Amino acid sequence: MSNESLANLLKEERRFPPPADLATHANVTAAAYEQAAADRLGFWAEQARRLSWATPPTQTLDWSNAPFAKWFADGRLNVAYNCVDRHVENGLGDRVAIHFEGEPGDTRTITYAELQREVSKTANALTELGVRAGDRVAIYLPMVPEAVIAMLACARLGAPHSVVFGGFSADALATRIEDADAQVVITADGGYRRGKPSALKPAVDEAIERVDRVRHVLVVRRTGQEVAWNDSRDVWWHDIVERQSDQHTPEAFDAEHPLFILYTSGTTGKPKGILHTTGGYLTQVSYTHHAVFDLKPETDVFWCTADVGWVTGHSYIAYGPLSNGATQVLYEGTPDTPHQGRWWEIVQKYGVTILYTAPTAIRACMKWGDDIPAKFDLSSLRVLGSVGEPINPEAWMWYRKHIGADATPIVDTWWQTETGAMMLSPLPGVTETKPGSAQMPLPGIAATVVDDDANEVPDGAGGYLVLTEPWPSMLRTIWGDDQRYLDTYWSRFEGKYFAGDGAKKDDDGDIWLLGRVDDVMLVSGHNISTTEVESALVSHPKVAEAAVVGATDPQTTQAICAFVILRGGADESEGLVEELRAHVAKHLGPIAKPKRILPVAELPKTRSGKIMRRLLRDIAENRDLGDVTTLTDSSVMDLIQAKLPSAASED
Repeated sequence: MSNESLANLLKEERRFPPPADLATHANVTAAAYEQAAADRLGFWAEQARRLSWATPPTQTLDWSNAPFAKWFADGRLNVAYNCVDRHVENGLGDRVAIHFEGEPGDTRTITYAELQREVSKTANALTELGVRAGDRVAIYLPMVPEAVIAMLACARLGAPHSVVFGGFSADALATRIEDADAQVVITADGGYRRGKPSALKPAVDEAIERVDRVRHVLVVRRTGQEVAWNDSRDVWWHDIVERQSDQHTPEAFDAEHPLFILYTSGTTGKPKGILHTTGGYLTQVSYTHHAVFDLKPETDVFWCTADVGWVTGHSYIAYGPLSNGATQVLYEGTPDTPHQGRWWEIVQKYGVTILYTAPTAIRACMKWGDDIPAKFDLSSLRVLGSVGEPINPEAWMWYRKHIGADATPIVDTWWQTETGAMMLSPLPGVTETKPGSAQMPLPGIAATVVDDDANEVPDGAGGYLVLTEPWPSMLRTIWGDDQRYLDTYWSRFEGKYFAGDGAKKDDDGDIWLLGRVDDVMLVSGHNISTTEVESALVSHPKVAEAAVVGATDPQTTQAICAFVILRGGADESEGLVEELRAHVAKHLGPIAKPKRILPVAELPKTRSGKIMRRLLRDIAENRDLGDVTTLTDSSVMDLIQAKLPSAASED
């Protein structure tokens, strides 16, 4: 893809300087960029010293067997000690670590001292079940405190965990158990979702029938629903954990000891087990959480709305915040249960100061109406974050205005399962932010945009986002498949990491993500980003959310097909489709005008909130739908298919 063809046609002129008070007291200032540029490895060595090491490292990076990195290789530490015990030892045992809010309204408050006791008891229970350092443990839990406790207990024992999102099917779970060779599974009877219990253990039972290696299933009682039981294998959490000693001495492990395997859920082929290790990962998630959110642990209340089944929940629920001694909110349910103001009710209740969520969720809140957040006191919020996909400028502006009172800085973060921690982001006390842009690499990170021949593109041009130097929290390999690691991430551009995202630099050199390069459509010889067409559609006052795909077309190679959710109060008037097509043409040029636009009640989304564009592409090209088991609501596809025949519009 040429520089010109990936160049974004959107022109965003709005700018927002940091609030003066935040800038004055910011954790990280512009000097960090200069320090890291002068001595990148020295900079990361300094960040590693924010942690407690049993054996401090003397070597920062070993890149002699590139691209297989070793960071702080001669150092030894324990992740759980860093996230729990050291805070208690420093006199912070009474500080709240987790405010848990269950979907039904039940709550638990867990201090660092209580967290230390629970993690110790769980580590002792896992030891009783035969778990040793190096053994893999699969975790398949709802968003309850036991999920974080289980992760920390595994880290305490040096047993790599593989957390599987609770919305995944028995098939997906079995594949991950088998690939990781996990011999213990931690699950629950179920969790609460949209007002009712949602079973989890039946999927575990089904998965285990296909994988003959699991010795024990440790089951949290959350909902009280009936579950099948195997006395020789199944153990209730409350039976085994509660009778353990609350004393446990953590062992230090090598910095390169595996911490976790997290599988990326590809739509085809075998899932990739992304391997993250200990010292480098914790160094970068701890530093970025401190820097990007300007965390003041004595006074802030942090809330990341992700699920621990995704990397965001690993890095910015389980490990980043707790390593920094933060107080955080953990919420089990969905943002619209029992009402569409539930999130803002929680912000008000706990005095949340830092909120980190996804563009998909922000657009859903836009759709529900500006009046809903207006009913709640959101004045405690001082930093807002965005994660998971590029955020379109109009959603960014809505977030700032209606959630951040037109004053709160937004940090739009780019990173991936593979990178482990944030890579590109504004710093809230330094950066003049631009709606929709992740802007620049964080201090110590080397990233740029290149063309087909791996040449860095000039400002104002587009291409591929690459990372040009190793970073501490980088994936070490794909579990059990070094060659796939090389082929997937390092083969496209020699010596550079590339994981499939298109990007452009604006005239200031700031970076704008354009989404996956396989989400770039070829229309009459022009490469058009689905992200920019979606942004243009959502900038129309009647559109709350949009998903765009390219469908095979004999005339134009691909035709642009858009599926849109209308804002509350907007109706499908006779001229609406033409109005929207004209709106896109005005914003992006006639070449980007969608051939078909279909207003729909809902889009097909996984339970993590990601739009399944593959299914929309299947519909647009009249193909049979593949697996829809990971969708929140599979009936959405039937409704879309039923509307499709009348939705075509021709130029």
